Amino acid sequence: MTTNRLLLRTTRDGGVWTVVLLVAALVSTAGQILFPALLGKALDAALTEGGVGGWTAGCAAAVGAMVLADALFERAGGIAAARGTARLRRSMLPPLLSWTAAGRHARTATGDSVSRLVGATGEAGGVAAVLVRAALAAVPAVGSVVALWLIDPRLAGTFLLGFPAVVLLLRAFTRRISDVSGRYLETQGRLATGLLEALAGRRTIAAAGTAEHEVRRVLRALPELGRLGRATWQAQTQVAGRSAVITPLLELAVLSVAGFALAAGRITVGEMLAAAQYVAIGSGLGMTTMLLGRLARARAAAERVRGFLEQPVMAYGDRSPEPGPGRLELRGVRVAVGGRTVLDGVDLTVPGGTCLAVVGRSGSGKTLLAAVAGRLTDPDAGTVLLDGVPLRQLDRPGLRGAVGHAFARPVLFGGTLGDAIARGTGAAAPGAPDARTVLAARAADADGFVRRLPDGYLTPLPTAALSGGEVQRLGLARAFAHSGRLLVLDDATSSLDTVTEHRVATVITEGLKDRTRIVVAHRATTAARADTVAWLDGGRVRRVGPHRELWRTEPEYRRVFGAPASEVRS
Repeated sequence: MTTNRLLLRTTRDGGVWTVVLLVAALVSTAGQILFPALLGKALDAALTEGGVGGWTAGCAAAVGAMVLADALFERAGGIAAARGTARLRRSMLPPLLSWTAAGRHARTATGDSVSRLVGATGEAGGVAAVLVRAALAAVPAVGSVVALWLIDPRLAGTFLLGFPAVVLLLRAFTRRISDVSGRYLETQGRLATGLLEALAGRRTIAAAGTAEHEVRRVLRALPELGRLGRATWQAQTQVAGRSAVITPLLELAVLSVAGFALAAGRITVGEMLAAAQYVAIGSGLGMTTMLLGRLARARAAAERVRGFLEQPVMAYGDRSPEPGPGRLELRGVRVAVGGRTVLDGVDLTVPGGTCLAVVGRSGSGKTLLAAVAGRLTDPDAGTVLLDGVPLRQLDRPGLRGAVGHAFARPVLFGGTLGDAIARGTGAAAPGAPDARTVLAARAADADGFVRRLPDGYLTPLPTAALSGGEVQRLGLARAFAHSGRLLVLDDATSSLDTVTEHRVATVITEGLKDRTRIVVAHRATTAARADTVAWLDGGRVRRVGPHRELWRTEPEYRRVFGAPASEVRS
């Protein structure tokens, strides 16, 4: 979708209010064009007939119509902008929330994403009013030329001689303001990114005593933002200054011709007054420059929104999982990150109900393999099957109901601790936890510390003071409750103490045999508990077998866990 099409679609999202905008703008424009003629007629009537007659009533009616139309335009513009902004933000949420493995795709930084979701959508969402005004911007100028021609063709000819200067001035302004607006929004995004990074790492910053350095880093983009802001005002000031010269000269030229025409009796005093009004309307640049500036900002904002919408979003199939024990197969899987192949031709079969430990050095692709196994990301080549069905063909409810994930740093959602565990399982919430939630919490060794809290499972999540290990156990409980036949654990016990880790690992390897388990292992003890180990090396599966056998026969395998040199040589 092009930027212009996105703006047009946003305009259509205003629905009937966009039509109201158009009607109100037409009425206001018509009143603007008719008013000088009515005013001139009223003046002539007062001079020749000694009374105001119906022309004054016509002037009042035109003014009243313009006031009402402008008020209706503002109301309709606000509603249309709200609808357009809401539609853009809803359309941005799928790519924003679509999960991919870390580093898998070139995703927009979080701060820039927030800047686009909040700022850019607000700017682009209000485009309906701007487009309607811009579409009718030429009507007053054309109407003024026609009116001047009807008064005296010489007046229209004089006006048209100077009008190209107005057009050239507007063209130069539009070109400059469009470039500045785009770079201003990009710089805002960089500033927001730096701020969110600093907020996320504020404990590290405090511990390292680098607050002043971080302030300078976050505000590094501020001078550029200020320069671009001044450039915007300079562009507007320049066009205002030049129009302050062009418009009076154009008015002077037309009024000079009108004066000779008045002296010659070709026009009346009222028509001369109308001519002065029409020259001001036709050559006035204030409203036009404002519209062009807003349109340039809306277009730059829409370009940022469009760039976000074009990021890949995971598509799901329409099949439900076939009955089975959770047999997982990776056939010729290849995944590249940033142009570098991380997984290269991986072939792996995990029998249903077994536990597979994925082992390898840092950067060997363990996390990426776990993401591919549970379809948090898709491979560039190859196929992943669950009980014979390619994961790409499964519908969203079927896939997410069959596969559960737990991570090293889980993020909890929901109103209460019980809700955080049950979220996504279909359990009733809020309220007392169901049996499935409690069993999952017990399996993750979380039931004890949850029940010790005053409100137990009903403890509000935002007020619960949880340690890293407790958060990790709640994340495990959520995964246990969520997974149907495949459970993928990516370093999900790294924050647990030795005793707790042993209890949870025992549950994973011995107590969850009703589902297949993929465990990214960084400890030899974790790998030893698994039924089988897949040893990743250089993007390929180097060997598959029991941990005891690999440890006994493969010195390089032992080095993965940092075994002592004497043990490696044995």
